[in-house]
Amino acid sequence: MARVTVEDCVTKIPNRFELVMNAARRARDVSAGAPLTVDRDNDKNPVVALREIAEETISLDELSDALVKDYQKVHEPEEPEEDIIELMAGEEEWMPGAADAGPQLGGGDVVPQPDLGAVPDELPAAEPIEAADEPPVVPDDPTPGEDDPLA
Repeated sequence: MARVTVEDCVTKIPNRFELVMNAARRARDVSAGAPLTVDRDNDKNPVVALREIAEETISLDELSDALVKDYQKVHEPEEPEEDIIELMAGEEEWMPGAADAGPQLGGGDVVPQPDLGAVPDELPAAEPIEAADEPPVVPDDPTPGEDDPLA
């Protein structure tokens, strides 16, 4: 990166951290296919982003707002809650008894509940494991020889 480009940008965005964050966001946008507002001149995307900021060919307010929106933990809902409540009220009309059916899958099928029966008061005792009469046979350690590829 050219030092001149960064020094030109610092006059537009005095906070260097904010400058880096905005330039990185714009460089990612350019990588994703956003149109350039300055000539590339064989520069890489971060340098192009800094040149756009320095020449003020992009809106810094829009860039900062997009950056903040990317890092928000809670995104604004796409549908207002009033519309969702109206939709839920309309379900009763086309699916009577939906509230009484219990948990359902996406297609309207009732989830089967397994019959577990009565739980026994006492569990049966486990059978003891018998010890083997002979110890397991372990082959002798092979000595490295002609057949060993690691020798």
